[in-house]
Amino acid sequence: MRTNQSEDQYIRAKERITELRKFYAKVLRGLVAVCIVAAINYYLNEWEEPWFLWVVFGVTVGILVRAFRVFNLNPFFGKDWEERKIKELVNRNEF
Repeated sequence: MRTNQSEDQYIRAKERITELRKFYAKVLRGLVAVCIVAAINYYLNEWEEPWFLWVVFGVTVGILVRAFRVFNLNPFFGKDWEERKIKELVNRNEF
């Protein structure tokens, strides 16, 4: 019985590491893309029209969405939201 639990924990840890690796790879790819586009923007007009900021905005939104998913940063409807809400209602006797 104990061995199965250890194996399950190992599998979950390995899946978590895979998620983290994908997240950090996305951050790195985004950083490289922003640097390349910023260099092109500087080469073409020397920051007179900083259109590369649109790329920065898009990359940032993509990274934030992934970060919310990977790090469970959704305080309203996270994994334990339902359980917390039930406890809150029971404590206030509103059921």
